[in-house]
Amino acid sequence: MVCAALIAVSYGCVGRKDNQSGKKRVRTIAVIPKGTSHEFWKSIHAGAIAASRETGVEIIWKGPIREDDREDQIQLVENFISSGIDAIVLAPLDDRALLLPVRHAAERGIPTVIIDSDIQGNSHISFVATDNYQGGVIAAHRMAELLKKKGTVIILRYQEGSASNTNRENGFRDTLLKEYPSIQILSDNQYVGPTTESAYTGCENLLNRFPDVNAIFAPNEPVAFACMRALTGRNLAGKVFLVGFDASDKLIDGVRKGVVQGLVLQDPFKIGYLGVMTVVKHLNGETVEPRIDTGITLVTAENLDDPAVKNLYNRDLSVYLGTTPGK
Repeated sequence: MVCAALIAVSYGCVGRKDNQSGKKRVRTIAVIPKGTSHEFWKSIHAGAIAASRETGVEIIWKGPIREDDREDQIQLVENFISSGIDAIVLAPLDDRALLLPVRHAAERGIPTVIIDSDIQGNSHISFVATDNYQGGVIAAHRMAELLKKKGTVIILRYQEGSASNTNRENGFRDTLLKEYPSIQILSDNQYVGPTTESAYTGCENLLNRFPDVNAIFAPNEPVAFACMRALTGRNLAGKVFLVGFDASDKLIDGVRKGVVQGLVLQDPFKIGYLGVMTVVKHLNGETVEPRIDTGITLVTAENLDDPAVKNLYNRDLSVYLGTTPGK
């Protein structure tokens, strides 16, 4: 079984037979996110727990402290493989760096479902995620609407190797170039890193370089929040449009106050839930789809309080994580 030092959440007693005792044991699934601190990952964790309760498997939630620590995530995967885990659900930090560990898992008969961000190769059994490129397309159309199809834009990039963010950034950029020729992209090659502080510094630098920019696209939660801070600090909130990806309490408040003009929301709870459910189905001998799209929604001040939209950013996670929503 897996080292007791790892954090485990277990429910039920459904599993396969132990080879020595003949008794059924609980199947154990490692769920490895890119990080654990941002609200997005907390929702994925809650979805994974929901699936574990429903299926009677045990999940072990363990991720890198920093969302750029590829080596830590690689080591986590390898450690779980050595421990004899039944299956892995992985949100890879890098679409290449995690290829070999996933291949190692497959060679040991340990199936892997990839969630959130794609990976190269074909050693995994399924990919459960948002259509991130389409999310970038939706964000671009929203930006064009705000700018009335004319103006200047900065595209902030997250970090190299993050397939989900790269797809969003490219979807946004490609759409502006193809469909909105009167919108000028001032910068689209600046990587601002995985933390709010690094993103804040990157946004500040670009605002210094392009003081007359009309709009900014931020590809995820920490980058969007960093940009919101930078714009607010410069008294540019509402004057420079900001369209972001993912949500937190502060970003939602930014939409209400007119600081953020659009957020493209995924359904992270659904991603975590379907990631675990898919690998359990595979363990049970069922056929699973190679690609599962979990949907996407554009949130603005106009639809912020729609019940279906509100459930995406204000779901009660306390029944899964023992915390209040947004904490």
